[in-house]
Amino acid sequence: MSESTPATEAAANPHRYTAGLAADIEARWQDFWDEHGTYAAEAEPGSERPSRFIMDMFPYPSGAGLHVGHPLGYIATDVSARFDRMTGKNVLHTLGFDAFGLPAEQHAVATGEHPRITTEAAIATMKSQLRRLGLGHDKRRSFATIDPDYYKWTQWIFLQIYNSWYDEEAGSARPIDTLVAKFEAGEKATPDGRPWSGLSGVERADVLSGYRLAYSSDSPVNWCPGLGTVLANEEVTADGRSERGNFPVFKANLRQWMMRITAYADRLLDDLDGLDWPEAIKLQQRNWIGRSEGARVDFAVDGADGENITVFTTRPDTLWGATYMVLAPEHPLVEKFTPAAWPEGTREAWTGGHASPAEAVAEYRRQAAAKSDVERQAEAKDKTGVFTGVHAVNPVNGERVPVFIADYVLMGYGTGAIMAVPAHDSRDFAFARAFEVPMTCVVAPTDGRGTDPAGWDEAFVSYEATITNSANEQISLDGLGVAEAKAAVTDWLAERGIGEGTVNFRLRDWLFSRQRYWGEPFPIVYDEQGVAHALPESMLPLELPEVEDYSPRTFDADDADTEPETPLSRNEDWVNVTLDLGDGPKAYRRETNTMPNWAGSCWYELRYLDPHNSEQLVAPALERYWMGPTEGKPHGGVDLYVGGAEHAVLHLLYARFWSKVLYDLGYVSSAEPFHKLFNQGMIQAFVYRDERGFPVAATEVEERDGGFFHQGEPVRRELGKMGKSLKNSVTPETICAEYGADTLRLYEMAMGPLDVSRPWDTRAVVGQYRLLQRLWRNVVDEATGESTVVDEAPDEATLRAVHKAIDGVGADMAALRFNTAIAKITELNNQVVKLERVPREVAETLVKLIAPLAPHVAEELWHRLGHQTSVVYEAFPVADPAYVVDESVTCVVQIKGKVKARLEVSPSIGDTELEAAALADPAIVAALDGATIRKVVVRAPKLVNIVV
Repeated sequence: MSESTPATEAAANPHRYTAGLAADIEARWQDFWDEHGTYAAEAEPGSERPSRFIMDMFPYPSGAGLHVGHPLGYIATDVSARFDRMTGKNVLHTLGFDAFGLPAEQHAVATGEHPRITTEAAIATMKSQLRRLGLGHDKRRSFATIDPDYYKWTQWIFLQIYNSWYDEEAGSARPIDTLVAKFEAGEKATPDGRPWSGLSGVERADVLSGYRLAYSSDSPVNWCPGLGTVLANEEVTADGRSERGNFPVFKANLRQWMMRITAYADRLLDDLDGLDWPEAIKLQQRNWIGRSEGARVDFAVDGADGENITVFTTRPDTLWGATYMVLAPEHPLVEKFTPAAWPEGTREAWTGGHASPAEAVAEYRRQAAAKSDVERQAEAKDKTGVFTGVHAVNPVNGERVPVFIADYVLMGYGTGAIMAVPAHDSRDFAFARAFEVPMTCVVAPTDGRGTDPAGWDEAFVSYEATITNSANEQISLDGLGVAEAKAAVTDWLAERGIGEGTVNFRLRDWLFSRQRYWGEPFPIVYDEQGVAHALPESMLPLELPEVEDYSPRTFDADDADTEPETPLSRNEDWVNVTLDLGDGPKAYRRETNTMPNWAGSCWYELRYLDPHNSEQLVAPALERYWMGPTEGKPHGGVDLYVGGAEHAVLHLLYARFWSKVLYDLGYVSSAEPFHKLFNQGMIQAFVYRDERGFPVAATEVEERDGGFFHQGEPVRRELGKMGKSLKNSVTPETICAEYGADTLRLYEMAMGPLDVSRPWDTRAVVGQYRLLQRLWRNVVDEATGESTVVDEAPDEATLRAVHKAIDGVGADMAALRFNTAIAKITELNNQVVKLERVPREVAETLVKLIAPLAPHVAEELWHRLGHQTSVVYEAFPVADPAYVVDESVTCVVQIKGKVKARLEVSPSIGDTELEAAALADPAIVAALDGATIRKVVVRAPKLVNIVV
């Protein structure tokens, strides 16, 4: 008898499910879906089917292409969308590309190749890779943020924000014209009290800039000379370097576009309660917004009539303990009040060894600019700072207190100034000790340390203790608790016009300028007086012009004394234009900054709804149908949004802000962009490093004798990210070529819970490949290719297995538990393998159960089972409750905790009946052997415990 070989097996079984057959099946069905528009959502609202809008976070098209870790979320949303279609929903699922950004521009700078060329090539590569995976996207709705038809509306939204202000009385954004009307009618006073008609055009523009939701401002920013651009706080690492490029970042005052996101701080906090988001993400947003209640207090500057230093404090009850003040080094008052010489009697510890306050302040500010906010707030042992030469007056006791600058105070929180109460704050205590500043105890210690801070080793901090040493001729807080004292002193301050109760937020206005080329141009021009003017909608899109040099001017990475020069500013023909904005042709100069890479992703969910609308942002009826508020979705939004947790306080917060402005202005019915958020985990891979710590190619590593070797040399293994630089990437094409796309999809979904990171193991992929091979053999004769199913009714045991699987898989699919759904399908398929003949009902059920997960093989088997329609819109099986409930269950009977018998009983058996059955069982009678029964504990239907 001759031995079987792969060649002879292939000849004998030409219709076996192999990688080659999978490739043929997958290509044919992908073509079929494209040709028939299988995944096109119903475009018109009012469908009888309920809507279901599913989204992935916007991918950035990388020239390196995808590795197998990238599609995890895309496969998951595809499975969910397919399941929802089969359960009767009208599903919108598509994918666009977030295509502006730094990587393409850096490539252009290095090569001279236009970033559009490289970006479009990367998009084409990514589309091809994703198509290979069989993702069911509505391709009619896809776009890229670099398309002028798309960024026309990004620019349009910017103008709506620019032409709006936040009306505190109405609690919402309103058109800026309504504010002008209030000024004109005298209903609202101008900052200096002059009538609106008495202000010049420039003065009016300055007043309105203080209210606009998008405004330009000279403000402290994160200047990165090495990149030649300004960065948002979130783009700076904890050690004060740029997230991209790892260059030093410095504080500088520059004129930039800002978004007044702080106006929405309360609503951004409050509306989190109505969102179905992971609690960890909600907590990150709450912490980032950072709401705290306290009081604003004015300290008069000694010797400067009418000038105040305003602080925000959460503990106004400790005002009598404020013995000095600290300003952030960037505070604008620092330069305004710094005197020419040190006041008489200034302590040496306060001067920093400098001859004058101006010299000391300038040197200290340079040092502080080189530190990140995180470094400045770190609990360092040594506190640094210098005296400004100025004193302020404590409003509750009239005492003169010195004013310092110190880097532990930031402009980004409160007012950029603090009243220091060193006896009751650890950082202030350390500073006061270092600078020989007196301390006053105003919160009575409860630990026996006494009330003289000179003998303390640490500050006394308490929200429980009573107040002491806090009285003047008008008010006394002595003996009060903290809450009572805070309320009393806040009222006292308000009555005298030197303070008021207020709420403060950690959240700062959003820096919205980049000194780059590859981004959306601002639809703003400036007249000869420097006043900003919005372009009319008819001039949108303002397209990005061609330039010869894509590089922003970069500088020595350590040179903080530099300023941005943008690529667009060098295109004089584009920058200097003559326009008629309604009052005749005039000369203008365009804004030469571009929008940040976040702009296009702040609203892309809306474009998916109505991607070809050239007249409106989105048709209102379409927006209401897909995203409007419904029961259980109070703020509206996308039904399921899947992506990484790393965007918790960047994209997600910014998109929420844009949604709320558009909602306030009446353009959308959804006040929130994303109702349900799901953060998928990461696919990790083993990284192998040589003795120098450098990665070596994972595919060239051998495992032997309990170790790992590369080219004969030992290497160490660690679990980390997957990536080209770590030499451990596995491409989807590699797995598809060896096993097929359906196998890859099944493996990624079966690796573990979707929200947990998991290690990639190519060797384990074969397990899902074998599942598909067994499924194929249950339906198809490998020798003939014909269907082998029979038109016979399944026996009761098979019916029970089928309906239990239907019930479990359906519940798992709905809850995104795809790994356990696959386990249940595998279990059922293995039971079907044992049948001599497979009933059609069983085979069709199996195909429909696996269709969302392995769509290509499901379509092929559905076709071979004699159906002419696509399985995509077949109804997902519904379990019959009669078959889901077990016919009998096993009840364990114990005596003194040890199992003595097992009974097969009805699932509905009662406690009394089960106790009687247990006591009558021969094995239990023998085990008891006449012993006295003290107690019988029954937990029907699965447990009886007898105590003797």
